[in-house]
Amino acid sequence: METFLFTSESVNEGHPDKLCDQISDAVLDACLALDPDSKVACETCTKTNMVMVFGEITTKANVDYEKIVCDTCRTIGFVSNDVGLDADNCKVLVNIEQQSPDIAQGVYGHFTKRPEEIGAGDQGHMFGYATDETSELMPLSHVLATKLGARLTEVRKNGTCPWLRPDGKTQVTVEYYNDKGAMVPVRVHTVLISTQHDETVTNDEIASDLKEHVIKPVIPEKYLDEKTIFHLNPSGRFVIGGSHGDAGLTGRKIIIDTYGGWGAHGGGAFSGKDPTKVDRSGAYIVRQAAKSIVANALARRCIVQVSYAIGVPEPLSVFVDSYGTGKIPDKEILQIVKENFDFRPGMITINLDLKRGGNGQFLKTAAYGRFGRDDPDFTWEVVKPLKWEKPQS
Repeated sequence: METFLFTSESVNEGHPDKLCDQISDAVLDACLALDPDSKVACETCTKTNMVMVFGEITTKANVDYEKIVCDTCRTIGFVSNDVGLDADNCKVLVNIEQQSPDIAQGVYGHFTKRPEEIGAGDQGHMFGYATDETSELMPLSHVLATKLGARLTEVRKNGTCPWLRPDGKTQVTVEYYNDKGAMVPVRVHTVLISTQHDETVTNDEIASDLKEHVIKPVIPEKYLDEKTIFHLNPSGRFVIGGSHGDAGLTGRKIIIDTYGGWGAHGGGAFSGKDPTKVDRSGAYIVRQAAKSIVANALARRCIVQVSYAIGVPEPLSVFVDSYGTGKIPDKEILQIVKENFDFRPGMITINLDLKRGGNGQFLKTAAYGRFGRDDPDFTWEVVKPLKWEKPQS
């Protein structure tokens, strides 16, 4: 049996790039909560004790940007300069303009178009991916890296590991074999965790706590063996973190947000974008399509691509590849997808209910993955039943 190694990484909510993603999505939630027709393209950047919110927003909502920034930072755990940023004493800069009228008239005709007529907010291509190697129908390497990061946050906030600080990274290498196009995980080859910590804890304490309270609860025992390699804070020191240690910017963790390097990515980021931006809504609908293909046993693994032109409702193309695992030819799967999914941006917004904001629908997507999560607000994770004629055995 020939095997190969594949690696995925994740970052914690306190990573400066992820802090920016969360602020941008918190702004989007605030706009949609008061004005569901808000048009939002919000970016955030951060460096030592400074956060800047900028972009193009057209909304009837009265948004307190400074409060959103401070509340988001505080919730993550940035409550002093010692941990990388002080939510209550940081400098907040705001540079927000209205959406370009040239974009507005092409996309939604200044609110005169019906939902089915709303055009894409930009050109671009998006990918959705699914695989049967986990119950989430996501790649195991990505699932484990993401869950390790989420667990780091959990044990920091519940006091299990009080020496932890908000920033951190994880990485998992899985040994796989290729079963006629389907990916089958064999074992975890390497676990890498680099986490911010306070001054008092020793490296031995860090390694012991990470193995006991983070790795063991997350990685199933069947994937670990005596050959598994552990790199736990390999640099030897990670006290300075957050935006003090590194600058942050919205949209720099798109692979972490999606499939951990599996499948493909069109390059568009998610955070701070309302549903007319197909970087977000288009990626959501093709994830639902790919997941539904695998969940309905049409294929064991597949990728779906959709592409758009700015101002045009109908996609320019839709593509399906089952990597040779399809129960029927890919062209037939593609036809089933086209019959069951509406890829027009206005209809995606309605069908996936993407105009809510009051319950933090989008903020919660900004850390620990946009896909593969069991949450009723992740409407794109709902599997659609697909009718197809199974081949005669």
